Amino acid sequence: MKSPIEVPVHSAPAAPSVDFRRVSGHDLPILLLSIAIQLVLGLLFGHIYDIRIFMAAGHQVASGQNPYIAQDLSSVFHNLAFQGASTVGYPPPWPLMLGAIYRLVYARLPDLLAYNLAIKLPLILANVALAYLTAACLRRLGVEPRRARAARTFMLLNPFLVYASAAWGQFDSIVALLSLASILMLDSGKRLSSAVLLALAVSFKPTAIPLLFVPFFYLWVRGAGEIVRFYAVLALSGLAFCVAPFVVLGWDPSPILQNWNAHFVVGGGLSPLAALELWQTSYRLTGNWWLLGLLWIPALGIASLAVRPGIADFKDLLKKSAALIMVFFLTRAWLSEPNVILALPFVLILTTIGELPRPWLHAIWILPLLFGIVNVSTAQLFFPSMPQIMDALLRQMEEVHTARLIAKVMVVVPWQFVGWRVVVRCLKRPEGVLTSLPS
Repeated sequence: MKSPIEVPVHSAPAAPSVDFRRVSGHDLPILLLSIAIQLVLGLLFGHIYDIRIFMAAGHQVASGQNPYIAQDLSSVFHNLAFQGASTVGYPPPWPLMLGAIYRLVYARLPDLLAYNLAIKLPLILANVALAYLTAACLRRLGVEPRRARAARTFMLLNPFLVYASAAWGQFDSIVALLSLASILMLDSGKRLSSAVLLALAVSFKPTAIPLLFVPFFYLWVRGAGEIVRFYAVLALSGLAFCVAPFVVLGWDPSPILQNWNAHFVVGGGLSPLAALELWQTSYRLTGNWWLLGLLWIPALGIASLAVRPGIADFKDLLKKSAALIMVFFLTRAWLSEPNVILALPFVLILTTIGELPRPWLHAIWILPLLFGIVNVSTAQLFFPSMPQIMDALLRQMEEVHTARLIAKVMVVVPWQFVGWRVVVRCLKRPEGVLTSLPS
């Protein structure tokens, strides 16, 4: 049977290796500077909401309890801030990692700052690995070493990446690392490894969901068998990462099942619904407005129609991945600033090879960084080391409440504008795509 569209089918070259041992004398100071900055920020800062939840989840997992059921842990951490900590809202891989960190660190050295830094160490490692993987992808695309090193330096010292991970404590860089590695493995012919990595990325944080569509269109011309094998491994891996822990550890999933739509009934963050706060005090989407929380589903479906003509090569694979990620982000009712980390390496690679204008790249990371300031996220990072400063900053920000809300909307507007331009550019059909398949 013939298909009306074809992409060239060729043997995939081996994936470039990411060898951290071969760091030149010129690169070493940058690497050490990046690590030093992140270690300092990782020790002193942490978002009062997320870090408290992560610390609490680590204790619950390490002590054999269900991390999805809230508890008063103020006596465990000797801090009243843990009296009403919410439960972790992510699938099991991250809570399991937190449990291991608790056992290795806080159970032996019950110091809040040490525990705070320990939680950041996997994120710092992911940031470094992501920088080197980005450079490896550029080498695969034939970019000269000087420009690949510049891209690696950009990732190692990027203020937004460092802020959202090492300072804030969010783990989106792990998701980005796994996602980019999955895409690289897919094009390198290591498709089963790609499926496992993609399942793990989604299992850490479902922000990688749009990438689930990409392998289908990439493997379309390679036969139905390839598609079935890929998604079978993907599904089995997802079950192992997300369902098996509940069975093996005896966790009760009912708190999650009862709140399955928690992310669909709120609006705000780095989305157009940031304006919601101007006329109501709650983030909740009341009445039929909750349907806006599902807008990303038809949006991804429509965007996938533009991908359907085929994915020609690794460059096109990166473009379509970036497009679907951005469509997902731009149409979500709620988008947290750290989520943007997932798009950053894709946009950087495409910018370096001339597929996207450089100002768009800088807008992608600078605007979320500015949003964090007016959204008081930055002010909330002083929780573990300087809570008095945090309280003072929050009081000052509250004095300009309305102006701050207007500023949030003013940041979201250019973010949406640039984001949709990235989508349109990346969804353009690549040159050289044939219009028929051979028999």
